[in-house]
Amino acid sequence: MSCDGASPTNGGSGTTVPVAATTPVGEAACAGAAAQFGYDVEDFCVSAVQPVVTTGLVALALSRLTLPASTLVVQPPNGRTLVNFATNFYTETQPFTRTITLLGQQVDLRITPASYGWRFGDGRSASTTTPGAAYPDLQVTHDYLTAGRVAPAVDTTYTADFRVNGGAWRPVPGAVTIPGAAVLLEVVEATPTLVGYR
Repeated sequence: MSCDGASPTNGGSGTTVPVAATTPVGEAACAGAAAQFGYDVEDFCVSAVQPVVTTGLVALALSRLTLPASTLVVQPPNGRTLVNFATNFYTETQPFTRTITLLGQQVDLRITPASYGWRFGDGRSASTTTPGAAYPDLQVTHDYLTAGRVAPAVDTTYTADFRVNGGAWRPVPGAVTIPGAAVLLEVVEATPTLVGYR
């Protein structure tokens, strides 16, 4: 039992995904990768006699792809919000597809953002399966209790399905989480203003 010497490539960007070669060292690397991802060696590694694209090999390839980080949108805009105000957060990450080559075979991936980890920058966080929404459809909000500067962010966890050479779709085991970049946000106290009446 050994891993085939082919190196899968990202069909869209040409990114090479390393795979263990058919040498004793390559066999050890394949077994080590199987242990790392928690898969059975027989399922994860590929027979040199009849190369088969296994779910474990696809999972490894998915973990090596460059997946997009979600862009966090904050409302109110312009980098400022108020203390004790329902600040709105959302992102617009969408499902997408990638095509790669594994063991000389075409592998299509349907990659879906499955969950979102919201880090509000004040020590509190939340997790959802939806990306939030723009005002007035408030789905993910947070009230800051004190004034100051914070750096909220959203991390996106992707899952995927795959098919080989146009065959049936199958789920890729596991998931990949991509951290999002922080957004600078200033939290200020509302200033009361006296209004004259006539």
